Amino acid sequence: MNLHEFQAKEVLKRFGIHSPACHIVKSEAEAEAFLKKSGWQKAVVKAQVHAGGRGKAGGVLLAKTPEEILQFVKNMLSKKLVTKQTGSQGVPVELVMLSELIDIEEEYYASVIIDRKRAGLSLIISREGGVEIEEVAEKDPGKVMNIPISASGKIREYQKIEISKFMGWPLSNSAVVLLQQLIDAFIKEDAAMIEINPLVKTKQGEFLALDAKMALDDNALYRQKDASLYYDPSQIPEQEAEAKKHDLSYIALEGEIGCMVNGAGLAMATMDIIQHFGGKPANFLDVGGGASKEKVAEGFKIILHDPSVKAIFVNIFGGIMNCETLSLGVVEAAKEIKLKVPLVVRMEGTNVEKGKAVLRSSGLNILVLEDMESAAKKVTELAHAGKGR
Repeated sequence: MNLHEFQAKEVLKRFGIHSPACHIVKSEAEAEAFLKKSGWQKAVVKAQVHAGGRGKAGGVLLAKTPEEILQFVKNMLSKKLVTKQTGSQGVPVELVMLSELIDIEEEYYASVIIDRKRAGLSLIISREGGVEIEEVAEKDPGKVMNIPISASGKIREYQKIEISKFMGWPLSNSAVVLLQQLIDAFIKEDAAMIEINPLVKTKQGEFLALDAKMALDDNALYRQKDASLYYDPSQIPEQEAEAKKHDLSYIALEGEIGCMVNGAGLAMATMDIIQHFGGKPANFLDVGGGASKEKVAEGFKIILHDPSVKAIFVNIFGGIMNCETLSLGVVEAAKEIKLKVPLVVRMEGTNVEKGKAVLRSSGLNILVLEDMESAAKKVTELAHAGKGR
């Protein structure tokens, strides 16, 4: 789960990592009230969205007068922000941060990530802050340092020496302490990624997180009591937000064939075979092993609310999943929404014959096929025929 910049900074503050003073507003009126109270004459105005590349897209602006601050806030809140990470549809800006200006002497980069190859944490640092670290690593790998972190989560003494030499800091520099605090935050908050870019040194010698990104591990949210406070459904597609309400694993894609599958592995194989026959999946939807009729119905409704869907493929292997339960859910949702696109179903497993009987007796336009290959081929043909109409 992604956090907004201001939320990431709130988390980091609990671990001793500070940021410039800031204030969050939801409207031009709130911004105006804050300016009157604070007396701020200048500010950095920053759109709060779950996407990188805000600066190049007009989502980070330097306002030199109160009038500019209010105008920038008004403009940001009135439209979606489109960056290279959002796609052409963009994401809505519902919150704007007003951040104080500071005197910057140096800019650095620091992040903690999970190194999948090593199955451990890595601390990534660079003297090149304020730019995209991927570009720095590609153009000049020597400017980026990757420090493996032990299972204890502590930076070892020899690593502190290496870090200080690489970054040009005195060994006793407070920034080395800050890097340890960053690792502590990652571990204790069950993060998947934390990034400070740039980490700045002010002319007064203080180190501050000028910008921060943070993502939490979805599998650990149950033990993070504050995690629900960070969730912002406006930052994800409407169908994905609805799916979360019903504990469904749904990811919107850009194809024309809606997919409902149980099990992530089968879901991936289903999308692959659709691609093999020339189709494009419109979504990833895993209803899980023990889904109820109601849960299946909600998943089906979510698929049907996507206007790009020209056909639907339900592919179920019922080990834990009861095929009859799934069929009842599909029929219920299809009747409620008045199914108008072709539906192809392939199912095997528990109560499969009862499940097929439910579908065949529903009176709906449902084609039940026996194997995955023929079903994928047929649903692709039907989707292409639907696109041509």
